[in-house]
Amino acid sequence: MKDTWEKVFEYASVPLHGTMSRKLRPGVQLQINEGKIFDSAVLFLGEFVRFTEEKDSERINTYYDWEKIESIRTYSKKDD
Repeated sequence: MKDTWEKVFEYASVPLHGTMSRKLRPGVQLQINEGKIFDSAVLFLGEFVRFTEEKDSERINTYYDWEKIESIRTYSKKDD
């Protein structure tokens, strides 16, 4: 399933210039395993998946094991 999950992450994000990281597309939110909804995170896709968020004066990193990802949900505005 890793290849499929990578495609979903690529759809929901854009590369950050000069890095191996990606940021969520504007207006796209992403949810892993029915958990937290990420709305402005930076993703790193490697041996694991890392989401980095910045809240106030904190940087919060959340890590996922590829093998433990069971579902990914994306949210975006409906085009009229």
